[in-house]
Order: sequence, then C-alpha cells, then structure tokens
Amino acid sequence: MQLDLIHISIEQQLLTGFNAGQQLCEYPVSTARNGAGELNGSGCTPRGRHRVRARIGADQPLGAVFIGRRPTGEVWSPELAAAHPQRDWILTRILWLCGEEPGRNRGADRDSQRRYIYLHGTGDDQPMGIPLSHGCIRLRNPDILALFDMTPAGCPVIIE
Repeated sequence: MQLDLIHISIEQQLLTGFNAGQQLCEYPVSTARNGAGELNGSGCTPRGRHRVRARIGADQPLGAVFIGRRPTGEVWSPELAAAHPQRDWILTRILWLCGEEPGRNRGADRDSQRRYIYLHGTGDDQPMGIPLSHGCIRLRNPDILALFDMTPAGCPVIIE
C-alpha cells in the first residue's frame, strides 16, 4: 500500500506514514543538529508542508553511497566510513523534498529543494532519535528502503 502523507516530528525525532488517515509505518529519525529553520546555509531542518519531488536510487543495493544524488558504486561499511571520516553519508535511497509554502520553505533564501533537503539512509554507526544531520532527515537503511517502496513522487510531507 502507498503512503498519502508523511509526518515528521522534529521534537519526537519520529517519522510516521499514513494512508487514508491510517498509520502504516513509524520510524525513528535524526534531523538537524542545528535545530529547525529554513534559511539557506543554516544547517537546519526546514519546517512546513513539502512534497516528494524525486525518488532516487530504486535500483541500488542497501548501503549504496550517493554523492550529488548519484551512486558512487561504493557500499557503506565501517571500513569505508573509517577511510572517509569527513563524509556526510547519504545512503541506500533518497526522497528529495520540495517546499510547498512560498516565503517559508520555497523560493529565495528558504528553498528546501535548492537546499537539497532529503530523507535518506545513513551509516549503521549513526544514532536515531538524536538531532545530528546537516538539515536532512536521516533514517536507518532498512527503514528508508521500506519507506521508499511505499512513497510515490508527489507524496505530501509535513515537518513540524
């Protein structure tokens, strides 16, 4: 069954997926270390109404590494992470968000899409339930894989 709404609670560090008002899934997440905010360069997670602009990585393996929304051919491992400690790991799948509220999270210096705000997988060594990202919403790799399979392009996403 497909989701028709994703809700992300920054306070609870929790993503909940719905179809016709019924909860279908719930996953712990990690939002921005810098808290909530919409400005470009803030490193914050943007709030408000969004939609899934693009679904990226459908044919990639669990743990596939992405840079610039393109798979590198690498698969995350503790050894790869140790060899590249500076990387902000974007793994497995990407759900790229587009803001739906002009002046809040769309346009000018507050555009979620131009900020490259995603729902994406992260390294197995990263905790969930603790804000640590650079603005995106991180999930465990099996969770983003399941979420991706249920989420169509255009799906509404509410972040609050």
